[in-house]
Amino acid sequence: MKARIAKIARKTSETDIALSLKIDGTGKAEVDTGIGFLDHMLISFAKHGFFDLGVKAKGDLEIDQHHLVEDLGICLGMAFAKALGDKKGISRAGMFAFPMDETLSLVSVDFSGRSALTFDAKFEREFIGGLQSDLAKEFFAGFSQGARCNVFVRVLYGGNDHHKCEGMFKGFARACCEACAFRERANGKVPSTKGMI
Repeated sequence: MKARIAKIARKTSETDIALSLKIDGTGKAEVDTGIGFLDHMLISFAKHGFFDLGVKAKGDLEIDQHHLVEDLGICLGMAFAKALGDKKGISRAGMFAFPMDETLSLVSVDFSGRSALTFDAKFEREFIGGLQSDLAKEFFAGFSQGARCNVFVRVLYGGNDHHKCEGMFKGFARACCEACAFRERANGKVPSTKGMI
C-alpha cells in the first residue's frame, strides 16, 4: 500500500504554515501554533484519528487569530486531499457522535470533491483557553475548502464550552478516520457512481 502522506507549506503576508500529515499513523503530534488551546485541539485530533501530524505555524496574532486559524484549517484539508490522492478503495464518508462529559457532538465528513460546511453550535464564552470561540467554525470551513469535502458539525447536547469544542475535534478525528479507512469490498475502486471524485 502506498504511504498516504503529505506536506503542505503555505506562506502569505498574514501566516506562515508548515504542516505534515500521515493518515495511517499512530497518533503522534508535534504542534506549535502560538495558541495553546488550538494546539490541544490539533493534538487531540491526531490522537483520536491515529494520524501523525506536524504543525509549525505563525500568524499575525497581534491583529487577530482569524487568519491563522482559517489558514490552518485550509492547510490540514489540503494535506488530506493530497494524501488521499484518487481516493480509490476508501469509505469516503464517516460519522461519529463523541460524548465529552455532559456534551455530545455529532460530526460527519464526506470527501466528495465538493466543499460545504454546516455548523450548528453556539459558545457562551468569547474565548476558550485563549482561542476565540467563533473561530472553531472558521477552522472547519477552511478544512472543507482545502480538502474539498463536506463537513457537518452539530452539538446535540451542550454544556461547558471547553467540552463542546473538544468533543467536536475528537468527533471530527473519528469521522475522518472512518472516511479514510479502506473498504475491502470496494476492490480498490473510486467510491462514486461517477467513477471519479
